[in-house]
Amino acid sequence: MSSPQRPDQPMIAPSILSADFANLAAEADAVRGSDWLHVDVMDAHFVPNLTLGLPIVESLLKATDIPLDCHLMIEDPKRWAPPYAEAGARNVTFHAEATDDPVSVAKDIRAAGALAGLSIKPGTDLEPYLEILRDFDTLLVMSVEPGFGGQSFMPEVLEKVRTIRSRIDSGDLRLLVEIDGGINADTITEAAEAGVDCFVAGSAVYGADDPAVAVEKLRAQAAAARG
Repeated sequence: MSSPQRPDQPMIAPSILSADFANLAAEADAVRGSDWLHVDVMDAHFVPNLTLGLPIVESLLKATDIPLDCHLMIEDPKRWAPPYAEAGARNVTFHAEATDDPVSVAKDIRAAGALAGLSIKPGTDLEPYLEILRDFDTLLVMSVEPGFGGQSFMPEVLEKVRTIRSRIDSGDLRLLVEIDGGINADTITEAAEAGVDCFVAGSAVYGADDPAVAVEKLRAQAAAARG
């Protein structure tokens, strides 16, 4: 799967971490029109929370046509990441902090048919990873500490987004820039101005009266900020 071009419109990826886990098929249908559906996979080891795994992702793939964006907050991505790609996820992201050989994991994900994403925590320096980003399709900048939904946006991480956006705009990198954590109507403009392409939004979508309308409003707001 080839690396994505910058999308013409900002992408919105609702996070099912904020959805009703007892009705995931209906919750996926409630955000029809979304670009991706963001799935947080947590193992209670890499982060102090346990969510869902491959069987639920396989069920979701049968229940929705929205491409799945699987964010693996887990140990040992070399072992566990490729099966999500093999199952049919569009994008499979793992954490830089979880492996000593991120390029090898990315190659395995791509070979299994998905886009490969690298994620970095708010406190992780981007600089050591700049040179390997040519081996990735997406970079997920965490704007909260990974592990739980509902946290407040950390604007200081946008400096990483600006650095990557500059590299992309200069032609040095071809990469889709994603952000996850505290994205809502109050924060999406700043993130879009910094150069984000894809916005993960949880409670801002699933906490709305009409989640599908909330997706469109966020996309329009980001598009206006992008200019």
